[in-house]
Amino acid sequence: MERSKTYKDRSKLNLAVKREFQGWLLKQVLLAVVLSAVVAALILYFYARQEVVGSFFDAHVKLRRVSDLLLPVVLSGSLVSLIGGALLALFLPQKIAGPLYRIETDLAKVAQGDLGTRVKLRDNDTLQDFAGRVDETVVALRQRVVEIRRRHEVLESALSSGQLEKAREAAAALKESLDRLKV
Repeated sequence: MERSKTYKDRSKLNLAVKREFQGWLLKQVLLAVVLSAVVAALILYFYARQEVVGSFFDAHVKLRRVSDLLLPVVLSGSLVSLIGGALLALFLPQKIAGPLYRIETDLAKVAQGDLGTRVKLRDNDTLQDFAGRVDETVVALRQRVVEIRRRHEVLESALSSGQLEKAREAAAALKESLDRLKV
């Protein structure tokens, strides 16, 4: 029952998640849109600056077929927008996918038992905070494993020397350390 409630809570739109990252992503998309719009406006401006030469009748014919004038402008603007969108689609995911891939490979090492793994990202990568949180988690897990290992050694030492009371205390301490893992 509790799991479905958690899933339901997560299905809500949350616009306040990681504001810095959202701001960066929004800025990148807006930059591409504005750049495409400026280039399309420049194309329209240069087409609109063409002088109408000839008689009034020629101008009248040209005005009657506005689509003939606007078709190249619309096609050029669409092409610029398409190229801008393609460049955005090509490069923007790399700024996110690259760091995610490095974090994923480092987490695979942790899953294999290497608790000395540190996530290393470049200084300008976008997911520095996430990588830092992963590192903090691995360090905390490593500290708990070291604590459990130390308490296990105390328990083994007490059992091998026949100190039953010390073994009970060590077993209780070991159980306490294991209970904090919440598995």
